[in-house]
Amino acid sequence: MPTQAKVDAVAELRTRLAEVKTVVLTEYRGLTVQQLSDLRKQLRAVSAEYKVIKNRLTRLAIKSSRLEELGAHLTGPTGVVFSKEDPVALAKALHAFAKTNQALAIKAGYVEGQMLPPAQLRALADLPSREQLRALLVGTIQGILAQLVVVLTAPQRELVSVLQQRGKNAAE
Repeated sequence: MPTQAKVDAVAELRTRLAEVKTVVLTEYRGLTVQQLSDLRKQLRAVSAEYKVIKNRLTRLAIKSSRLEELGAHLTGPTGVVFSKEDPVALAKALHAFAKTNQALAIKAGYVEGQMLPPAQLRALADLPSREQLRALLVGTIQGILAQLVVVLTAPQRELVSVLQQRGKNAAE
């Protein structure tokens, strides 16, 4: 018979997970309390949250939901990272932390409707940020527009050049 506290915890987790864009499962075995605190701080900076929740309660919370596929990865000590914001920033923060703390292992992730293995989460972390992509797009558009202006003004420049040459030849 489940206790009321566990029923409430599952209900709260279910409502939290229903609103997220990104969920990542990690194994935290070997990390110290200070390292976990640092991880939480880095994730908070990108509007993400790190929780250590019992696997059984997590399985119950994701049962019959879009996150049900994550249930296969709920083995051993598991930390759950979830975010409503930018998944690329979350992936970057996790991989930056994992580089300096080898004990953190990424098991699997769910990003905006797709299950992602650790390798694809790594590829997501390698993407440029949204601001960098916007700057690249604006730069590309500006370059194309500048080339268009050059092409459109070329006939007028050539006409002026021809008229100047004819004017010089007529004057001579």
